[in-house]
Amino acid sequence: MQKVIQANKGYLRFIYIVSIAVPALVAVLLFSPLKFEMAEWVKFLPTLNAILNSTTSVLLIAAFFAIRAKKITLHRNLMLASLALGALFLISYVLYHSTSESTVFGDIDHNGILDEDEAVAIGTSRVIYLSVLLSHIGFSIVVVPFVLIAFYYALSDQISRHKKIVKFTYPIWLYVSLTGVLVYLMIRPYYL
Repeated sequence: MQKVIQANKGYLRFIYIVSIAVPALVAVLLFSPLKFEMAEWVKFLPTLNAILNSTTSVLLIAAFFAIRAKKITLHRNLMLASLALGALFLISYVLYHSTSESTVFGDIDHNGILDEDEAVAIGTSRVIYLSVLLSHIGFSIVVVPFVLIAFYYALSDQISRHKKIVKFTYPIWLYVSLTGVLVYLMIRPYYL
């Protein structure tokens, strides 16, 4: 029993470290004036990220229906695939933001500045975009530890704990995946 408790503490410690390190790394990359030189192909990464988010959304929905149909193996495989896509998304996101300046929503002339004429031209759509973006970012930070804990509970056969945590973790993860696609679609016209 003591070994199980120690293993639990070790896994949970790892989850907490990852949950703090990931948002910290992303924040540093987003706000750092230093960018690494990278080839032209990194410009495709926002599109790849949208594809990864879209696929994750589909897998999450399919996993929901699989568990409702009591297809546990299918559910587990779909959720593991969702987690793998989330990891790929994170790698791609970090790579893109370590090499590229953030795109400004509404920057029609692509100079990195939203001037008064551009702000007037886009109107209230910027407020909508920023609302979706900020909720997406906030929930994406919050959901990481819960997703990892939910996986830990499922893989360590603590199913009652798993069921409790996924009641709120699942809808947040699905929201983050769907709004990631929406954010991409809204800002896509302003990429170079």
